[in-house]
Amino acid sequence: MEWLVSLFGAALVVITLRDLFHTLWHPTRRGGLSRVVMTALWRLSRPLRTRSGHVAGLAGPLAVVSVVGLWAGTIILGWAIVYWPHMPDSFAFANELRASEHTGLLDSLYLSMVHVSTLGLGDIAPTEEWLRIAAPLEALVGFVLLTATVSWVLEIYPALARRKALALRLAVLLRTDRRERPSGEVLTASLLEGLAADVLRVRIDFTQYAEAYYFHDGEDETSLAVVSGYACELARRGAAASDADVRRAADVLSEALDDLATVLDQRFLHTGGSAAEVFGAYAADHGHRRTTGPAAGG
Repeated sequence: MEWLVSLFGAALVVITLRDLFHTLWHPTRRGGLSRVVMTALWRLSRPLRTRSGHVAGLAGPLAVVSVVGLWAGTIILGWAIVYWPHMPDSFAFANELRASEHTGLLDSLYLSMVHVSTLGLGDIAPTEEWLRIAAPLEALVGFVLLTATVSWVLEIYPALARRKALALRLAVLLRTDRRERPSGEVLTASLLEGLAADVLRVRIDFTQYAEAYYFHDGEDETSLAVVSGYACELARRGAAASDADVRRAADVLSEALDDLATVLDQRFLHTGGSAAEVFGAYAADHGHRRTTGPAAGG
């Protein structure tokens, strides 16, 4: 029975490490536990996204903190369950501690937290050989969790910056377009190709850093959810241009937007609709109204 309890604790640790691996390092970047937590918090924050941008902006950071807390808590609990059946017989206690008074799960949790935080206080130490290996292994897992969390945060914010940069570029183009659209052709192949490259970078970011979706962009000018419709309009206008290079660049932009819409729909929105419908759902999900062109409202 003791070993069954320990195996259950080990299973919790393995499940958590698997989720951490799939969230941070697997090519699909789709962890089960982390995705459930982030999706749940995003849905709970939905009423706030149309009322208070400042409060809605906390959804993404809180989701990351919650996922890390879940990982840490489950790892600590799992290792505590591993130790628990073997307390106190398989451990040596400092002179001021009575072994008979430290047999509960709370003591195992304390020991697990000491190990995972790499404190190494030494007041309780394993004596059985396998536990003497397991305890340092937990410390190693704790170190991995810490470094993984730091690297995760450092990866997310550059992806957010790229998304906001694309949104701001489109917003500036839209303002210019509204202010004065000169007669004749206003689009160039280099402009459309540059936008297509930026869209593809954001598409990759949504694939590699799916958690970035749950970060609210805030103001309209830096929200891709708002100005994505204008990018679609630029692609349509380019497709009707007289210049062959512009038409080709517009096709590239249109394909890039379709790819982005596919990723958004498959991973987050599940509308099954066209690219325009997906971008509309994307804007609505972030509490915005999509901008579609010079005549549309901001």
